[in-house]
Amino acid sequence: MICTFGDKQDVHWWKQHNLALRKAIDRQGKMSEIAGKYEGMNTTECRKAILSDMKSANILHKQEKLEQRVGTCWRCKTPIEILSERQWFVKIRQNEILEAARQIKWYPEHMFLRMENWITQMEWDWCISRQRVFATPIPVWSCKQCGEIMVPDEKDLPCDPTLTSPKHPCPKCGSTEFAGEQDVLDTWMDSSISVLNVTGWDGSGKPKIFPAQIRPQGHDIIRTWAFYSILRSVALTGGKPWDEIVVNGMVLGEDGFKMSKSRGNVIVPEELVGKYGADALRQWAATGAAMGSDIMFSWNDVVAASRFQTKMWNIARYALIQLEKEGLDKNAPVTALADRWLLVRLSDTIQTVTDALDHYQFDNALKAIREFAWDVLADNYIELSKGRLYANDVSRRSACLVLHTAYDALCRMLAPFTPYFAEECYSYLGSGSVHKQSWVSFTYDDDAARAEGNLLVKVVAEVRKYKHDSGLALNAPIGKVTVYAPHTVNDEGDTGRTLNADVHWRTDMAKLDRVITDIDFNRSVIGPTFRKQAQEFMNAINALSPEELAHPPTTINLDGTVVAVPDNAFTPKYSYLEEGAKVDVITVGDVIVTIAK
Repeated sequence: MICTFGDKQDVHWWKQHNLALRKAIDRQGKMSEIAGKYEGMNTTECRKAILSDMKSANILHKQEKLEQRVGTCWRCKTPIEILSERQWFVKIRQNEILEAARQIKWYPEHMFLRMENWITQMEWDWCISRQRVFATPIPVWSCKQCGEIMVPDEKDLPCDPTLTSPKHPCPKCGSTEFAGEQDVLDTWMDSSISVLNVTGWDGSGKPKIFPAQIRPQGHDIIRTWAFYSILRSVALTGGKPWDEIVVNGMVLGEDGFKMSKSRGNVIVPEELVGKYGADALRQWAATGAAMGSDIMFSWNDVVAASRFQTKMWNIARYALIQLEKEGLDKNAPVTALADRWLLVRLSDTIQTVTDALDHYQFDNALKAIREFAWDVLADNYIELSKGRLYANDVSRRSACLVLHTAYDALCRMLAPFTPYFAEECYSYLGSGSVHKQSWVSFTYDDDAARAEGNLLVKVVAEVRKYKHDSGLALNAPIGKVTVYAPHTVNDEGDTGRTLNADVHWRTDMAKLDRVITDIDFNRSVIGPTFRKQAQEFMNAINALSPEELAHPPTTINLDGTVVAVPDNAFTPKYSYLEEGAKVDVITVGDVIVTIAK
């Protein structure tokens, strides 16, 4: 074996059996003097030289390739050799750290298991020294005469022991000759005290605002930053560093792998921001994955975020135009069903978003905001209320108040996700910066408006779909529309104006007569079967009575000859009559809608 230690098991055996240490490799990765004639070679050169010498001495009897796990540098992939060097350690008290970790609320909860597994399976104390050029110096000296360790007074910190000397002689031998520690501190020694620094720690006791409320961090540094911060807090204050910890995932490339220059899957942020803006990028980050999960980058998601902002901007412009016409009456009575429905849906959305943010479920919060703005407000409410908003009577004041309420709430809810965009939209309300406003606390309780409004929206959507399928423009008149629902809906004419129809809401049962008004012949069946008699067959079918068409015969008489009626030869087409007039029928759940053109 060339290396001093091949793996951790070698280290265990060395300690367990109290073996003599023979350092064959130095810090430069070169063979030491103990290697004899191989001194000065790197490990690769040494392996080749030893194999060559073994072959020359005719002592190499067999050589074969073996698969094994070799630790390598994560960046350059150079194999790692274990060296035995003098280091500085911090004692780890596992039980105390684990107890403090349990007192912290983890989001998501399963991330605590990573911390628990790490703490309970640790085999080493914390090595805090590093052999690097740039880092925080370890402020200690060793006496050159007796080896006594000297530390500076607190008032002399910080100091670089390689540039300064102790102000007092060695307490053990009286010497004034010292060697400054050349190792530097592990970077986690610096970052693990960050929570104490931000809470105003003065070096003693516990800060007044300690522990902090929250620590946001990635799942890849739970065993480092989170662990060492808890260790440091327990050691210096006796308790946990934060009340909560929110663990996020990593950003992956479009190929599903961690972004890396070597893989060529890196997306430069400047490219994203230049095309779609920082707020679109923020939206992608918020909705890309559930909390704690890795996020795969997707250009499509960024584009979708940008389009939502465009949609929201169009909503803002429309609302501002309406509000500028006659101003805002904050005391306007809200009576129209569509207005009450929007307010109750807004209240539901605010509650959903608030609960999601309280539990750091940013994806659910932003999805709820988007759904309300796009589906509820833009696609449904604005279409329903347009007639009243363009009218010059008292009915538009209610719609303006509702629009303003929704506009204001959306800006406040979007502010954490799209700070620049929300600030721009909110600025037109003349109420200062949205970021200086309190969190939206609007509530509206109206169960009837929720149920009846949802039905109203569904009916309008189905009738508009009927128009589209019939080749009609959405603003084309369609005559009389009757809705048979379990309760009366007082929509103040919104349904009729939206559909351009005479709309009647009724609570009685629909009285419809189902009659056959036409026959759909399947010529692909009739033609090959009857050939020249095909038209005669269709005439015979047309001559059947409605009762016979409803229950088609198995045979029919053609020129005195009884012939079988083929399967799928024809299908009766039914229509509905309402009070003697032909109507089209649409069902919306248990609700029946009739349309008399």
